[in-house]
Amino acid sequence: MLDELYQEIILDHYRHPRGRGELEPPKITQEGFNPSCGDEVIIDLRVEDGRISDIRFHGRGCSISQASASMLVEAVKGKTLEEAHQLIEQTLALVKGEVEADYAVHGDLVALAGVRNFPVRVKCATLAWHTLEEALKQASAEAVQET
Repeated sequence: MLDELYQEIILDHYRHPRGRGELEPPKITQEGFNPSCGDEVIIDLRVEDGRISDIRFHGRGCSISQASASMLVEAVKGKTLEEAHQLIEQTLALVKGEVEADYAVHGDLVALAGVRNFPVRVKCATLAWHTLEEALKQASAEAVQET
């Protein structure tokens, strides 16, 4: 029953992606690519006053990589850079099976926990999150340069 719910969440985000598209103009663009399967995720984001004010993704790939990017956009928009870093760590731990899945804590991201049963798909589910991590490094570097 739970597996069905997880699959439904993944399929819903894949079929009806949230935040799909490009920012015009983006402040930061970061591309992530998984050479083993060809998945590609490009994250465009804008950071204002230390907060992710807008974020979009585009690219191509399997349902898991694209659904994960959609969930990421929903989860991090409006968060501070520190909150986004924490969410990345929590989500990566969830996908890798290092923490228990709990809908009350993780919300729809809990659906990504099912990927841990398919090690080959972990890279698919984490691609967008690693890409965001790199984009946040750029945002932090730019914030330091502006001060």
